[in-house]
Amino acid sequence: MMSIRACQGAALMIAAAFLIPAGAAGADYLTPHDLRQQGWSRTDFSKRSVELSEFISGGPPKDGIPSIDSPKFAKAADERSIPDQEPVIGLEINGEARAYPIRVLMWHEIVNDTVGGVPVAVTYCPLCNSAIVFERQTSRGVTTFGTTGKLRHSDLVMYDRETETWWQQFTGRAIVGSLTGEKLALIPSRIESFALFKQRHPAGAVLVPNDRDFRHYGRNPYEGYDTTKVPFLYRGEFRAGIDPMARVVVVRDEANAFGITLELLRKHGQVSSGPFVVSWSAGQASALDHATVAGGRDVGNVVVRKRNDKGEHADAPYDVTFAFAFHAFHPNDAILQKCPAGDNEVRCGAAAGN
Repeated sequence: MMSIRACQGAALMIAAAFLIPAGAAGADYLTPHDLRQQGWSRTDFSKRSVELSEFISGGPPKDGIPSIDSPKFAKAADERSIPDQEPVIGLEINGEARAYPIRVLMWHEIVNDTVGGVPVAVTYCPLCNSAIVFERQTSRGVTTFGTTGKLRHSDLVMYDRETETWWQQFTGRAIVGSLTGEKLALIPSRIESFALFKQRHPAGAVLVPNDRDFRHYGRNPYEGYDTTKVPFLYRGEFRAGIDPMARVVVVRDEANAFGITLELLRKHGQVSSGPFVVSWSAGQASALDHATVAGGRDVGNVVVRKRNDKGEHADAPYDVTFAFAFHAFHPNDAILQKCPAGDNEVRCGAAAGN
């Protein structure tokens, strides 16, 4: 089990990787003047839905964790550097399929891409383990996203390069700047093993680093993070009755969300709630466990499907995060930890989706 000191050591390694003074991590910038001195001259701080005191520095400055804006791809079937059990974000839009390995997103957090003619932002926050895909469309048109270097509730805060509005990665909502209140459209994707992606999409493509020597791709700088007792750089409350680092499948449906513990899903193999069917299968390594992404323990693959009025199922947006993160952004929404007896809306087991 990882100690708090070991987790802090991981932060020092990350700070060193980006040549950022270790003492910068966690420092607060509470006033617009301070923030403008840090390069935010275009951000309208008079418009915001949260207090500036809720933000802390993760260490790197603005764009210190560089987004990928000109992504490079290879044929997934030909890529030999990624072991089959490694996690990827699998995305298919209008018949075009692409995989975005967590081993790459670990070091970049955002990929600005266009898939099937749709401009997308593929995002990953290691401290929350939240992997979410958005459309890059705002009221100001199509934009690209970068990293602010700030965290809120331990989650990545992005910014758009059109207005330099700040966006919360976990919710896709603009929280500081001229676009405050807007929300990015979610795009269904899968967090799956590379083997499963190749099985589903034999002709699919996989993101590869523009420069394979730019970072230690395949190495996990957060070794042991998902088995520690407390999250790093988090100042909020924890939900009673659940380990803050327990993995939770977050099922997202427009303005609503609910959670299912991975432990419950793994036990039953399938859980249904209303029109949603959530299933689990073995074969995906935890990206945040071992010193290497491929060496992590098996946390399995999750698929979330939603049934429409015709009884047809299609992929629905979801991610697999930690309980503390779900509670921080959805304090009043339920986390299902056991199957309620006699509940007509929630069923567990192989027949749950029937």
